[in-house]
Amino acid sequence: MKLLLLGTTGYHPSDARQTACMMLPECGVVLDAGTAMFRVRDYLATPTLDIFLTHTHLDHVIGLTFLFDVLFERQVETVRVHGEGKKLAALREHLFHTSLFPAQPPIDWQPLHGPVPLPDQGQLTYFPLDHPGGSLGYRLDWPERSLAYITDTTARDDASYIERIRGVDVLLHECYFPDGWEERATLTGHSCLSAVARVARAAEVGLLLLVHINPLAGTDDALPLDAARQIFAHTYLGCDRMEIDF
Repeated sequence: MKLLLLGTTGYHPSDARQTACMMLPECGVVLDAGTAMFRVRDYLATPTLDIFLTHTHLDHVIGLTFLFDVLFERQVETVRVHGEGKKLAALREHLFHTSLFPAQPPIDWQPLHGPVPLPDQGQLTYFPLDHPGGSLGYRLDWPERSLAYITDTTARDDASYIERIRGVDVLLHECYFPDGWEERATLTGHSCLSAVARVARAAEVGLLLLVHINPLAGTDDALPLDAARQIFAHTYLGCDRMEIDF
């Protein structure tokens, strides 16, 4: 199965990176709808599109307003947007208020109520993360592969979600800050590099991909990966349009 990292920064886009959006085109699944959402159009391959939102901060949802272009002349019959019920209601009331966005895109809003079945005998489960306003982590399992997506939270050695992601083949984990910014990370609900690597090691994952990178950081030297790899060897920096087969 192919994983596409369409947007790998947080807060605002930069010349190098758009904000959070990950895609599994073979099963029509998108994780978060940041400014990179416009790129989904290039990879649509299914008659349905399921978008799972971790939370409703704008860098993760603004791309929902791009759906008219994403779907233009594409054979997509249904678009479902999944998330916490109260947050989906807030999006409908505010982001799609007629004074901001007078036309309503064809969205079937789906509040999360337990595990969600995925194509090819897959299943998505979710769990709460510690972040101002709240966020969700996602785990996606198939008989022969697994993936977890953790963003907008502070990685800690005793993070409650470690058991929820244990043993996944691929872990997408936010890493907004290098080491030395722990106080700011805790204040803002984000993560520092070494703490993320320790989470990956503790959870015994196969591969760690760092996403939700600070948009003010450079592209090639955004984070000192050598330090992280001393903790967890299979650590890589995600970049926009990166493709991973897992």
